[in-house]
Amino acid sequence: MVVENFEIGIIGAGDMGMLYAQRFQQAGYVVNLCDTPERHTELQSKHKDLGLNILRDGYAVSRRSDLIIYSVPAVVINSAVEKYGRATKVGAIVAGQTSVKTPEVQAFLNHLPDDTHIVTCHSMHGPNISTRGQPLAIIRVRSSDEHYERAVHALEALESRMIFLTYEEHDRITADTQAATHLSFISLGTAWSLQGYHPWLNPQFISGINNVKVAMALRIYASKWHVYAGLAIMNPLAKRQISCYVESMTTLYKWMVAGNRQEFRTLIHDAADFVFGRDRSHKKIMLDDDVLQQLSLSQVPDEMSRPNSHLSLLSAAVCWYKMRMSPYDNLVCQTPPFRMWLGIVEYLFCDHEMLEQSIETALEDRYTQAEDLVFYTAVTGWGQCIELGSFDGYRERFEKTAEFLRPKLEQGKDLSTMILKKLTNGEAQASMNK
Repeated sequence: MVVENFEIGIIGAGDMGMLYAQRFQQAGYVVNLCDTPERHTELQSKHKDLGLNILRDGYAVSRRSDLIIYSVPAVVINSAVEKYGRATKVGAIVAGQTSVKTPEVQAFLNHLPDDTHIVTCHSMHGPNISTRGQPLAIIRVRSSDEHYERAVHALEALESRMIFLTYEEHDRITADTQAATHLSFISLGTAWSLQGYHPWLNPQFISGINNVKVAMALRIYASKWHVYAGLAIMNPLAKRQISCYVESMTTLYKWMVAGNRQEFRTLIHDAADFVFGRDRSHKKIMLDDDVLQQLSLSQVPDEMSRPNSHLSLLSAAVCWYKMRMSPYDNLVCQTPPFRMWLGIVEYLFCDHEMLEQSIETALEDRYTQAEDLVFYTAVTGWGQCIELGSFDGYRERFEKTAEFLRPKLEQGKDLSTMILKKLTNGEAQASMNK
């Protein structure tokens, strides 16, 4: 049941803005939508059959809507609210959909009229996944009880799993779950690009958890660069984890090439005990062996497979260990990439034979050490770009790599969606069998 006489406005008709607009319209709400004024005619023509009110700009949306959602990149949230906030309808509720809430909330407090109610949100997934059953952060910043209840009621139309947080809690959790996850996947893509070969032709990436690495990296590069840049650059807590991940990998790689076997082994096993415990017989994320083998883009025969050090995964566990952080504590706000990332790290560390092969490959295999040098270079390059706060540099690096991977981006996105669905279905079945 919808909130009566309640219109929802969305400023920003990108992928997430359109996902929200259609979900609210299907639930029975009047939806007012806009993008930049120069796109007005295009949007009217493109979406004329969707039952949406396509308005010229954020002024028009803000003047008539009872709930206004800014669905714009984090990098422009302040300028967008500064521009359109003054037109906000008296007593309206305002929310945002950026992945970093501290600058978003500050923009709202700085530029919205005092009679505005602020109840913001964040769907913890991308536009290619249905909102149904996915985590949705609800953040009450400034509102009466009545307006807060209206906002929550309206957002129920998304049929998401609501999680109620402060904006500080949100930014800490997103930093913990997404910062190093995204860094690793985008660095894999950059490493492949730097070497001039595609992963589906590399004998180190043809089976098992390597299929997940490839699929999730392609999924990210099939998205828009600003989705990941905003979180990495604008969230100071994300920078802290990224720095720790780079330091962890630096330590491991130096020990690999220097032959510091005992130090390398000790650090890996200390991290394993801290993150996964000494008894690793019960995995919490059910990655199925058959699924991992079946869902692959590889064009290389299985018999040509080469071992992989999984340096990216080893570094993740060491990073969590150094930060004294349990990744399982944040599953309540998981994103699909983080769930798969934690799943493949867990898969590696809970398989004694695979972990030992990974360690030995890292320490003894010169071919792998050469491959990992390029990956390490990619990670440090991305880390420096983020530390400098360079949105232009981030965009250039991201789009250059995406162009190199373009032949398989859509296929990789579809493959990652299949993996996520099978994972979700498998866990649901396991839960029913308990």
